[in-house]
Amino acid sequence: MAVNLPPVTALLKPIQHYLKTAQEHDTRDPVVAYWCRLYALQLGLKIPHQAMDDRKVLVAIMDWLEATKRASADNESITNDVAALAYLENYALKLFLYADKQDRAGNFGKNVVKAFYTAGMIYDACQTFGDLTEEVTQNRKYAKWKASYIHNCLKNGETPVPGPMPTEGEEDGKDYDQDAGGAFPPNPEPQPGPSNTPAAPPHFPSAMPTPPPAGPTNFTTTDPFSNVKAPTPPSEPEKPPGGFQPYTGGPVADAAGLPVESNRLVTPGGVQLRPDQITKAQKYCRWAESALNYEDLKTSIDNLQKALRLLQTGQDG
Repeated sequence: MAVNLPPVTALLKPIQHYLKTAQEHDTRDPVVAYWCRLYALQLGLKIPHQAMDDRKVLVAIMDWLEATKRASADNESITNDVAALAYLENYALKLFLYADKQDRAGNFGKNVVKAFYTAGMIYDACQTFGDLTEEVTQNRKYAKWKASYIHNCLKNGETPVPGPMPTEGEEDGKDYDQDAGGAFPPNPEPQPGPSNTPAAPPHFPSAMPTPPPAGPTNFTTTDPFSNVKAPTPPSEPEKPPGGFQPYTGGPVADAAGLPVESNRLVTPGGVQLRPDQITKAQKYCRWAESALNYEDLKTSIDNLQKALRLLQTGQDG
């Protein structure tokens, strides 16, 4: 759907980051675009002392949201809050893990900053549905801090430290400037590593005993690389810790590492499950978890039962 919104006014600058992220996803992922604009609208409506020009921008966003929702009546990631939250969290996590993998490998650049930055924006949009889980909060804070930190290092001609910051005593105490919006305070406490990511190198542990400062949470910097598009998240998240390889529908390997002929899982009743059925079962499980965050036990049970039925019989519904 074509997007033709008025320019953002000076008063509404705080929501510009989310509108920019939405614009970048209009063609690549309309679901992300929809919820980023909705979150921007929610924030904009809370800004006091609005003039006529400010209200015109918000009304235009509101009209676009209503039209998009009507046109997307069959898209549950827009019409269903539980499905939408699961979708956004999964999208942000894929993008986040891509950036974290590049960062830990020492591949610093504009794309990595943009990926961390965009993941942080999308995690913010998840607040549309209520409080974030502890895991999402940790990833959100880390993504924003990393975007600001790597941006400052590149700007100053410095080489960023891969992964989380060293523990106390391993850092020389250098100051970080606040050019990227003042989001990152000087002499920060050690930062915890992101959740659900590969283990950090031995001298950069992925979990620190002290909590991160509150600074990166209120991330209000302008997009440091607004002309750089965030990389498309991989179709599957990067390999999680512990060596577990998520099922993707491709050939699996036995204990000796030799490929197994079948590329499908088989239910106890002998029914072979297609990759799309596995994916649907995973969605049901994510929706069940999201429903619990809302204390919606009935919806959670319903989704778990659907997942169980699909995995046992191959039948959906």
